[in-house]
Amino acid sequence: MKIQLFQLEIIEGNVEQNENRIKALFEEKLETDTEVVILPEMWNNGYDLQHLTENADVDLTRSFPFIQHLATNHHVNIIAGSVSNKRNKNIYNTAFVVSKTGKLIYQKDKIHLVPMLNEQLYLTGGNEAPEVFEINDIKATQIICYDLRFPEITRYPASQGAKIIFYVAQWTTKNLNHWRTLLKARAIENCVYVVACNSVGVVNNEKHVGNTYAGHSIVIDPNGNIIQEAGNQEAILTTEIDIQKVTEQQQNIPIFESLRPDVYKYSE
Repeated sequence: MKIQLFQLEIIEGNVEQNENRIKALFEEKLETDTEVVILPEMWNNGYDLQHLTENADVDLTRSFPFIQHLATNHHVNIIAGSVSNKRNKNIYNTAFVVSKTGKLIYQKDKIHLVPMLNEQLYLTGGNEAPEVFEINDIKATQIICYDLRFPEITRYPASQGAKIIFYVAQWTTKNLNHWRTLLKARAIENCVYVVACNSVGVVNNEKHVGNTYAGHSIVIDPNGNIIQEAGNQEAILTTEIDIQKVTEQQQNIPIFESLRPDVYKYSE
């Protein structure tokens, strides 16, 4: 499977400018045999949290048609990052996936909100675990940014046959080591591919003045080896992955056959 990750700077509060930039990247950088394109988290408005009430999408009525047009026009599947999204009087950080035929095949809200960014003051957390979807007949799932820190939510889709975990984020440079380490851990502990797309640029949140988004979008194989990794500037990461390696790794280390849920404990 050939994959391209579009690591770009998200302009806060300017959905039109962000859409135009993404459209230009598809027109100028997409390779004809690419099967999947991945965008970063919150690409419509970025972390302009204070103005989400006015600027967030409404039930994906703007974001989905925009991505749908790109998918069908370029005949490519799109892991459409996530967007700020109003629904039922709340605002969510919503991830979604569109097939090359224009079908919405996955939609999921970010579960864990980031206290370090005061997300809980502006967003509502999702209440459903990530599920498995199929993209070009390959099972996968998608997880958003801070949810990476909670391995419990990754284990379920991996146990249900997901062979690729797509992560989309606006992860900061301050915690770059966490980003790389946790992504490798998710790949190793589940014996799956991890494909993670981050953004770059200055963080304007009042709690993180002077910090930047880390970039370092990355592709990791089921053994935890880094196949490709971007730097800290805008970049297009293009890679090929061999799904057969997931089967081989899970046969070599049969983690799902060894699970003991009868003895695992969680605090109430």
